Amino acid sequence: MKFSILPLVFVLLNLKPIFAQQPTASEVLEKAIAYHDPNGNWANFNQTFQVTMTTPNNADRVSDITINLPEEYFSLTATRDRLETTFTIDKGTCTTSITDSIAQKGARTPCETAALYKNYYTYLYGLPMKLKDPGANLSPKVEKVRFKGNDYLKLKVTYDETVGSDVWFFYFNPTTYAMEVYQFFKGDPNGKGRDTGEYILLSEETTVQDIKIPKIREWYYNKDDKYLGTDTITN
Repeated sequence: MKFSILPLVFVLLNLKPIFAQQPTASEVLEKAIAYHDPNGNWANFNQTFQVTMTTPNNADRVSDITINLPEEYFSLTATRDRLETTFTIDKGTCTTSITDSIAQKGARTPCETAALYKNYYTYLYGLPMKLKDPGANLSPKVEKVRFKGNDYLKLKVTYDETVGSDVWFFYFNPTTYAMEVYQFFKGDPNGKGRDTGEYILLSEETTVQDIKIPKIREWYYNKDDKYLGTDTITN
């Protein structure tokens, strides 16, 4: 019986590019950073912007935020119900309008709160670029998942103990590599951390210093999908 191996060779040669299309986790992250920060401006970020936080049964909180990475400067002025509070960290030196006499006993100090705000806003608005910071550990596995009706490339990031204990997941558009969802658990999501943490849906975009930043962030509990609130860049 005569047969030709050419059709089989043709099939195998054409399968190879298909398998090669699956990017590594590092490649997905690099493509996401290239989408959000194409000119590498995050390291020199120096901008002031406004975020309005809307939560059920509460008045809106409007925060004017300045992040100046080259000068190691951060400030936040938050206004809710006409009450204004300020937090500033300038090269590690903290000043705040909250005095120890009016701080809640047993709670974090005013300057601990200032550091919390600095880390919070710098981290979330610096994503996905912040995922390359020292102490961030990118899992090599890329998952193709469907979440809330959309297809994503999903990356897992854990942190050195000195940085943080939460387990984070990031969901990227498989075509554009835009970051559209992120999620965290306070521990192993398949173990004790299963019913902890939150997921955040990102929508729209605004460009700040040539960096594409999600304009709207909607927060929900992982456990029961309960809506927590929305942060919107309003200026």
